[in-house]
Amino acid sequence: MSDRQFLELEHIQQAHERIKDAVRRTPCLRTRFFHSPAIQDASLSLKLECLQVSGSFKARGASNKVLTLAAAARQRGLVTASGGNHGLGVAYAGRRIGAPVHVYLPASTPASKAEKLERWGARVIFAGEVWDDANAQAQQAAERDGMTYVHPFADPAVMAGQGTVGLEILKQSPSVDTVVVSIGGGGLISGVATALKASKAGIKVIGVEPGGAPTLTRSIEAGRIVELDAITTEANTLAPRRTEQMNLDIVRECVDEIVLVEDDDMRAAARWLWFEMGLAIELSAGAAVAALRTGAYRPSPDENICAVVCGSGTDGLQ
Repeated sequence: MSDRQFLELEHIQQAHERIKDAVRRTPCLRTRFFHSPAIQDASLSLKLECLQVSGSFKARGASNKVLTLAAAARQRGLVTASGGNHGLGVAYAGRRIGAPVHVYLPASTPASKAEKLERWGARVIFAGEVWDDANAQAQQAAERDGMTYVHPFADPAVMAGQGTVGLEILKQSPSVDTVVVSIGGGGLISGVATALKASKAGIKVIGVEPGGAPTLTRSIEAGRIVELDAITTEANTLAPRRTEQMNLDIVRECVDEIVLVEDDDMRAAARWLWFEMGLAIELSAGAAVAALRTGAYRPSPDENICAVVCGSGTDGLQ
């Protein structure tokens, strides 16, 4: 069986049932009352995963993964590497079941997220400069200490949990034509695109990456996994140097287009959402809206768009 076959619509539907009491059904709001429309003429709605428990969509995938584990695996504890949000999701999921959680963070992680992780009860270990460095040490710790390693994007159970965002969008906005989703390693867009493409014929999925971390873009261009030489974006939760094969396979099959935005565009989108809606989001969460505001993706006049606002933070307040 290929990696691709491990993630089907039925797995996402099962995840939806499994985690329904562990996560929030976040709002999907239209922007028709906005002072300054993000795009002219097209209909835009926002899926507000920044209001999700623990602060981002990551609680979905982490909860689904943890709830599929046997009791013995839960008792041994959980270990992961994160730019912040995935670690918070795992810390939340571990706390719900009483499992100890260790989170390895790169040096670029904001201190506020490390402090929040500790408040959720996780043990925080800083390791390396970027996520890939922290991840290597997390995997070593899992093997050494017998803990369960929870990958932030290359895990079918995690992707299935993230895919429940797509199921909710279709229920809340059934007329949606296009969903715009930010990309880090590819877990969110893998799950969401799988759910959408299997549920509605003709729907489009647009991915958005930072220009300073075009991880999936470069791999798709090359036809293989490419490890970036350097990361220059400040959007650390969208900044692994490489994806994994299962994510690349799903993105190639299910994502219609990937566009790039710059940090200043994401920051402007975050400020815009604070002004318009009082939403406090992180830089990464502005990526999907930035793609629309800058014209990186240009919808047709009658296109119904949904942009996923994936995580909370204070970048729009600065």
